[in-house]
Amino acid sequence: MQCPGQDSRYWDEAAIFEAKCPNCGSEVEFFKDDSTRKCANCGQKILNPRTDFGCASYCPYAEQCLGELPPELLAKKKELIKDRVAIEMKRYFGTDFKRIGHASRVARYVDEIGALLVDDKEAAGYSPAVTGIAGYLHDIGIKEAERKFNSSAAKYQHQEGPPVAREILSRLVVDEVIIDEVCDIIGHHHTPRPDETINFKVLYDADLITNLEENQKEAASPPEHLAKIVESSFLTSQGQEVARKVLLK
Repeated sequence: MQCPGQDSRYWDEAAIFEAKCPNCGSEVEFFKDDSTRKCANCGQKILNPRTDFGCASYCPYAEQCLGELPPELLAKKKELIKDRVAIEMKRYFGTDFKRIGHASRVARYVDEIGALLVDDKEAAGYSPAVTGIAGYLHDIGIKEAERKFNSSAAKYQHQEGPPVAREILSRLVVDEVIIDEVCDIIGHHHTPRPDETINFKVLYDADLITNLEENQKEAASPPEHLAKIVESSFLTSQGQEVARKVLLK
């Protein structure tokens, strides 16, 4: 079945229009279902200014519907996947607002650390999609761990988390490569291996910041002790920088 928004039988007079090329100012004719057009005057590739990419940002059939997706849409698609994962995490935890809050803070610190990685040569392989999703789902195994073993111990979270995460991400039609890496991170997120990926390190540091922040609210450590932890426990310099800002202010 063709998407009604792209089916010309449903079009009106606004389905064909002109837009100015941002590079040279020439008029470029667009059809409603064009995702991009090339300016005949200067050859600039132009994104359709009237296309609503909302559904295409997460629909698994977007490429068949709209053709090859432009980079702008691919970036938005990954961002919206994180938003949808956040919704699924909240739905899964239900009224457990403490765990929802924890996961949301970890995801926020993941983004803050990631923003500092932009120009870092050691950040090869960094994926905002992987780390963002892992941020929301890193503790997703805790409910099953408590149900099966009456324990939230790390080893049980590591065991129970990946299957739950895989079910959620498969239902959202997330790329299998991303699913595999996210599940691997979840499956040992408390215990770094000798040679970890940058994505694991970012998640680990974001989780550590959140745990330390929560501990400070419950039973504050002396500033000197907290400063020693910040200087010795993080896997990335960027995580350490965010930790100083959050914990040693």
